[in-house]
Amino acid sequence: MNYISINKIQKIKNINKNKIIYIYGRVKTIRYSNINIFFIDIKDGSCINPIQIILKKKYIKKNKKFLKINTGWVLKIKGKLKINKKNKKKEIHAIKIKILGKINNQEKYPISAKYHSLEYLRKNLHLRCRTSLIESITRIRNTLIYNIHKYLQKKNFYLITTPIITSLDTEGNSKMFKIKNKNFFNKKSFLTVSGQLNLETYACSLSKVYNLGPIFRAENSNTNKHLAEFWMLELEIVLANINKIIKISKNILSYCIKKIIKKNLNDLEFLFKYTKIKKDKYLIDIIEKKFIQIKYKEIFKIIKKKEKIFKEKIVWGMDISSEIEKYLTKKYFKLPIIITNFPKETKPFYMKKDKNNKTVSCMDIILPNVGEIIGGSEREENIKLLDNNINEKNMKKNKYWWYRDLRKYGTIPHSGFGLGIERLLMYITNMKNIKDVIPFPRYPKYINF
Repeated sequence: MNYISINKIQKIKNINKNKIIYIYGRVKTIRYSNINIFFIDIKDGSCINPIQIILKKKYIKKNKKFLKINTGWVLKIKGKLKINKKNKKKEIHAIKIKILGKINNQEKYPISAKYHSLEYLRKNLHLRCRTSLIESITRIRNTLIYNIHKYLQKKNFYLITTPIITSLDTEGNSKMFKIKNKNFFNKKSFLTVSGQLNLETYACSLSKVYNLGPIFRAENSNTNKHLAEFWMLELEIVLANINKIIKISKNILSYCIKKIIKKNLNDLEFLFKYTKIKKDKYLIDIIEKKFIQIKYKEIFKIIKKKEKIFKEKIVWGMDISSEIEKYLTKKYFKLPIIITNFPKETKPFYMKKDKNNKTVSCMDIILPNVGEIIGGSEREENIKLLDNNINEKNMKKNKYWWYRDLRKYGTIPHSGFGLGIERLLMYITNMKNIKDVIPFPRYPKYINF
């Protein structure tokens, strides 16, 4: 027998009243009417909306075990698809029901039909995916990642699987997770904070490359925007300058959000309601590429004039903090912004300096409510200038010998960026905490699953 998903059922236009269909799903709610009919709403994870199962009481009289059916039980149903005359919604009139999975102690079932807080759900990560909220976020996450791959494959990028275990710090001053088994590799090893340097080796051969996978940061930070393990899209392309990667970044964001609106509109509408958003303008801004592009020095002038409203002192060379990001995107520009040409002191060694030798050719894309989601730059391809950067950062040049070789043996100009998947998902879903947009969040003092 062939089972049909609830999502596919909802898309059926012409209903054959005599056709038998088979479905399975988990009970969301169940109620009993005074007209000897049981109404069971079930979901199978394929869409936000459940489908109603009609079960006549005379069938239950012959099978007393069905009286125990409750939220969380898994059922297999054989029945006929019909249209409810009152609300015009599809429903299935059951001919036969089989219990696939029951709950022995219903009172202790953690994901009951009542409302559960996000904090409560984080304590039940193994079961929270049964809620409509996490289901919707997961489907959107799937669409996002699928379409990132689809877009880049269409544009002839090659997927490179860069290593998770590394001996090198990409950023030069990151807090990394150490691997304790020192003798295995005969040198210190860590979980990677970025696959960028490895990715550059293939860019210099294959021209257009990307990776998409987990990276790790050992910062003791428990904010709503930080995780110890998260997913990153990283991209490198030869003969590209800063303007080219800004264009590619905007195109990827626009393309993926269009696809999500098309495929996951019901999920988005559910999330709009859950997060109390009345309009989806914030998504339209990305689709229509309404970004403000501005240099760091101009940002500095803006915030210096408003220095009194910020908690921190405004000095040249400072990072753009969350407080400042929020002010710029929510109050000053009221749009996503792209900040370029940061002071060299604030950025890693591999970024190419501008002609003024004070700033670097880089860009950060900052979204309202979320902050930075993309950071990119032109990479320094000149070996002498790269070595100067390494020395200025007080780094050990011999550790980066193979990265320097790329500049010694047939160098080629190239640029790239990294895009944080979870932060982008926060923006799309309007969720306030990054821990709720990844299946199994890892953060300080928490790794229970």
